Amino acid sequence: MKNLSTVLIVDDEPVGRDTLEALLVGQGHHLAFAANGAEALAQAAELLPDVILLDVMMPGIDGFEVCRRLRANPRLADVPIVMVTALDDRTSRLEGIEAGADDFVSKPFDRAELRARVKTITRLNRYRRMHMERAKFEWVVESADDGYVLVNELDEVSYANPRARMLLGLPAQDREPMTVTFAELAGRRYHCQSREAWFTGSEQAPLKPPYYLVQPESATMNAVWLLVDVLALPSGPDSGQLYRLKDITGQMVLRRQTWTFHSMISHKMRTPLTGMLASLELLADDVAAMSTEEVADLAGLAVRSVRRLCDEIEDIFRYLDAPALAHQEAGLKCSGIPALVSKISDELKLDSVTVTVQDDLAEGQFSLSRRAIEMTLWELLENARKFHPGQSPAVQVSVTRSGPGQVCLLVQDNGSTLGPQQLERVWSPYYQDEKYFTGQTPGMGLGLAMVAAMVWGVGGTCRIHNREQGPGVVVEVVLPLAQGAEEARVD
Repeated sequence: MKNLSTVLIVDDEPVGRDTLEALLVGQGHHLAFAANGAEALAQAAELLPDVILLDVMMPGIDGFEVCRRLRANPRLADVPIVMVTALDDRTSRLEGIEAGADDFVSKPFDRAELRARVKTITRLNRYRRMHMERAKFEWVVESADDGYVLVNELDEVSYANPRARMLLGLPAQDREPMTVTFAELAGRRYHCQSREAWFTGSEQAPLKPPYYLVQPESATMNAVWLLVDVLALPSGPDSGQLYRLKDITGQMVLRRQTWTFHSMISHKMRTPLTGMLASLELLADDVAAMSTEEVADLAGLAVRSVRRLCDEIEDIFRYLDAPALAHQEAGLKCSGIPALVSKISDELKLDSVTVTVQDDLAEGQFSLSRRAIEMTLWELLENARKFHPGQSPAVQVSVTRSGPGQVCLLVQDNGSTLGPQQLERVWSPYYQDEKYFTGQTPGMGLGLAMVAAMVWGVGGTCRIHNREQGPGVVVEVVLPLAQGAEEARVD
């Protein structure tokens, strides 16, 4: 029934209803009937017919009044009405036009004419309704907070709503189809993560969500994050894909800031608190048996721990006042990596960590701040320990050139080997997977995802793969060198 057009036949005479039924049955219509004006109005409101065949002469509410009431109802005003009149009843036709009738058929009926008129009117009405629904849909899309981009089978952009045009840097008024592909268009402003999910030409690769477009942050502008969903359109001559661009910058910033604060609390306060507690417990348990020098040493340890705790708390307050982790201070020089790795290794109690920095990069400066590099190294070294069977990995950290204006921070360990799914998903920022933030997720955890968020946010890339020789993983973080930083050169 859903595929049939609905024809409402209104006539107070059973013979009139039977005649029209006989003429229209089997013609691809669903036929409904009303025996008077009141019943016609009720049926029309319930069925929303594609056309109403309305007899003029009926007792009570006649056809003209039914027509006027239908036209006064906003929900039914556009339903086509064909009035049934006598052959020479010119007066009825004029009154019918004034009441809002669309067409007329005369008694006695011409079979071919009646069927042709009903078929044409129902087809036009369905087209009108489809056009109205499309207009409503276009209004919703044009007003949507998300961007929508329609592409053909070659990934060429044929439509972009105003939000998508704004996000992609396109003119607001130019609606002509473009020959540029969506991948090329997005690549002008954004870094595509993960890039291997894109396709070129007609070779389509399956999209593996979550999938992001990241516009790197600069000294004057924060990073912009877009989550991309892809919907395959029904197959046909104009088949293609629909991209939805959802701006998740706010969620990503909040997620990263929350993780950073959690990480700072967890490792910056643990060491001084441990020193305070150990020294005070010794003093409380055995102070009477201690010499003055022993008491002084323990008291000194407690004081130093308290001072360090105060410094760490002040550091946290400074962080809370900072606008962004990546650019809240000058980028770290590559020559500062060995000391930073040594400090973190001591705190994590890692005994076998080696560090090398390529000679001509010593004065090179990372695009990330010292604090951001520290958070990154902490996460990578802590994971190396966490996923080593004996919690005592051998770790190699190196800083090498990765191309013009780029530096690679590489961390390699001899711990556990990761499975394909872990390797595929390890950098994905699970910004919506946890209802309540805990700082932990199964597998490699949230930390690496937030490292990726910082790195992607400045235009860098992250890679991870298993070691070829023996167990363990190799993590490569490629970062731009800070603009304007002087690099030392080998003479």
